[in-house]
Amino acid sequence: APTTLHTDSLRLIFFPRSRIAATPAVDRKSSNKNSNGGELKVKDMAGGKGDKPDNAKKSAAVVTNGEMIEYYEISGCYILRPWTMSIWEIMQTFFDAEIKKMKIKTCYFPLFVSNNVLQKEKDHIEGFAPEVAWVTRSGDSDLEVPIAIRPTSETVMYPYFSKWIRGHRDLPLKLNQWCNVVRWEFSNPTPFIRSREFLWQEGHTAFATKEEADTEVLEVLELYRRLYEEYLAVPVVKGKKSEMEKFAGGLYTTSVEAFIPNTGRGVQGATSHCLGQNFAKMFEINFEDEKGEKAMVWQNSWAYSTRTIGVMVMTHGDDRGLVLPPKVAAIQVIVIHVPYKDADIKEILNACSATVKALCDSGIRAEADLRENYSPGWKYSHWEMKGVPLRIEIGPKDLANNQVRAVRRDNAAKIDIPMDGLVDKVKGMLDDIQQSMFDVAKQKRDACVQVAKTWDEFIEALSQKKLILAPWCDEEEVEKDVKTKTKGETGAAKTLCSPFDQPELPEGTLCFASGKPAKKWTYWGRSY
Repeated sequence: APTTLHTDSLRLIFFPRSRIAATPAVDRKSSNKNSNGGELKVKDMAGGKGDKPDNAKKSAAVVTNGEMIEYYEISGCYILRPWTMSIWEIMQTFFDAEIKKMKIKTCYFPLFVSNNVLQKEKDHIEGFAPEVAWVTRSGDSDLEVPIAIRPTSETVMYPYFSKWIRGHRDLPLKLNQWCNVVRWEFSNPTPFIRSREFLWQEGHTAFATKEEADTEVLEVLELYRRLYEEYLAVPVVKGKKSEMEKFAGGLYTTSVEAFIPNTGRGVQGATSHCLGQNFAKMFEINFEDEKGEKAMVWQNSWAYSTRTIGVMVMTHGDDRGLVLPPKVAAIQVIVIHVPYKDADIKEILNACSATVKALCDSGIRAEADLRENYSPGWKYSHWEMKGVPLRIEIGPKDLANNQVRAVRRDNAAKIDIPMDGLVDKVKGMLDDIQQSMFDVAKQKRDACVQVAKTWDEFIEALSQKKLILAPWCDEEEVEKDVKTKTKGETGAAKTLCSPFDQPELPEGTLCFASGKPAKKWTYWGRSY
């Protein structure tokens, strides 16, 4: 029997696969129906009839129905399906090529780390201690010394930096590894955003001077901005973290920060840290400089993870499922045949195949869905749910008029395109979709920014789920006080970053929270 689920705005009917058989041809008027006449849309994971699902559950429904992930038997761990991995690989290809231009080399270090090494940098391990997973048994025997699984790799790598760096000619040492990490203890796991195991890249570099380290921090941060804005079509703010929010054991942390208007929460998109000389001191990473004198290196570390994909999903997804920017979509164009009555189906199928070949030959990632056991309407909904940027429909009328029908995923706009010049037109449409998705996301994000100059204005903006820009005295105790006062069921407000692009701060401006002289403008809000 079919399962019927309800949300506050949709009635969703799901039939067992055995009920979906070959169906009669349909015209475009039924394009929003599945092969059994029901709506095919995002499944409500809230469960109860009439329940209003929260945004986390909606996002989870989008990524499961969009075939991005599958839930695993261990809580907080997820199977990343090919639809996700193709996005990750496209981002990886871009980023890896860019850092190789910076003469950064690829390496790989082991997953395990000893307790002795992990404990060397006290502030660092205290920041990660609750999340560290430990291997305590081998078969039926307890290990004499438990082994940690890396939550990050500073303490894994730096003993070997000390071994490899002896003189100034060994510098700079610039390494990057693509790997997985495990961070165990947390509540409310969310696909991509909060998971116990995730994929990332982590760069670790060492320099002779602080100036070199400072320069690289910003170069990498700009790559992260490009990754979000140029590939994922997600607007971000580049800025510096507060002392309270910086990387444990580091000198300072920079980040790109995204904001999700639907939830009113910020997301730390990626981080680029200057570690200073703290780890060099702990791990004795010294070198002989050009004057023959002993000196400590300056170090950086920087990373982005599969969280980037979650940010993209939450930024662009809608009630019909995923909406993928063309640059990262595994399939940029899906071609669907529309059989009708006594039309020559073979001729239509040949036209679909020829269209796909022409698009692929020009570098566009295109495929045809020629399955005959699903109606066109079912296929439209299926590929919309998966977020494919552009759909091309070809039916008998299109053949007669030597054209195709193109439908955009981002705004549902439809246009008939002549076969002549099809490739150029599709390329132009994909470029327009990419830019339009960014523009729309930026417009929505900017509409959420609220300037707050007093505590009352701050609390009001926070209640409206705004991204708050406020003058701040830059004192840690004040930040702690704000966290304490705003703590609630939905989490406390905290600093997100102080943007590098600072608005003018008039003389005499006071901190919104303490009333002391303000030193900078800072973004505040609740966050993931």
